[in-house]
Amino acid sequence: MNALLQDWLIALAIAVASGLLVFALMRPLIGWLQRRAVLDIPNDRSSHTDATPRGGGVAVTAGILFGCIVWSVLDFSDFFVLVLLGMAALALVSWLDDRRGGLPVGLRFGVQMLAVGAVLALLPDFATVTQGAVPLWLERVVLFLAWLWFTNLFNFMDGINGITGVEMVTLGAGSVLVAAWQHPDLANAPGLVVAAAALGFLPWNWGRAKVFLGDVGSVPVGYLLGLLLLLLALSGAWAAALILPMYYWVDATYTLLRRGLRGEKVWQAHRSHFYQQGARKLGSHAAVALRIAALNLLLVGLAVASTYSWQAALVATGLAIAATAIVCRHFAESA
Repeated sequence: MNALLQDWLIALAIAVASGLLVFALMRPLIGWLQRRAVLDIPNDRSSHTDATPRGGGVAVTAGILFGCIVWSVLDFSDFFVLVLLGMAALALVSWLDDRRGGLPVGLRFGVQMLAVGAVLALLPDFATVTQGAVPLWLERVVLFLAWLWFTNLFNFMDGINGITGVEMVTLGAGSVLVAAWQHPDLANAPGLVVAAAALGFLPWNWGRAKVFLGDVGSVPVGYLLGLLLLLLALSGAWAAALILPMYYWVDATYTLLRRGLRGEKVWQAHRSHFYQQGARKLGSHAAVALRIAALNLLLVGLAVASTYSWQAALVATGLAIAATAIVCRHFAESA
């Protein structure tokens, strides 16, 4: 058997095992969360009406860590081990906040900064997005802030059923597709593992959700996906790294800026994201998630196209922004 094909089959097998593990863990986990009263209680800012177990991310994060650890053993990398340690630390802190609530923001944010900063500190000097066009220290600062922002916006966007699972499939599988398009001689498992874990979680979070992901899932998953996007950018696919999560970063960033300009407390929970407006306007979480999934399919295609040349990158990025703006306008209640 061809060695590359064998590597891809191993990566796929690891991903499938991770997804099955997530799915198998979910039912007993939901029962345990209910008994422990780890519930998301609806309030005037919620997009749901029933008290629902919060913490499905325990199984999702466990499944992703399992798959990535197995892959790391087969393709050992000190760099990736540090990433997994950061992911585990974020999961622990986020779980404590899910379970007890009120964990100091400084503690949660401090662990995020440490997890991001430690990985960036290990990057060699030749690993650069701008290829020396800007000073290395300035690029590292920008990457630090961008990765930190993405980790948190991924958490902010986990507000209706199905949306995070859809995004995990897109970013996980999309990052693998773009990387394979650039380097067809290399197999890659982490993105496949994230996508498979999402597929194991989605049946429990679609329609009338039986469980929510919680910070224990959205924060470490956002951190890992942020890394996968960073690696794409470092490989030269900077446009693909921007295009793949286009809906998430446009919705989250625009909403934050709009609330800040209105003098609102941007750190407080709210219901003004475009996807939340869409859920009210369309009367269905699934309708919103499916529309975002359709947009994401287009974004994956544009991300791949963006790798052909810098001209293609600019055109693809422009088309991605336009398509995302159309979907946001479709969701907006005032549109």
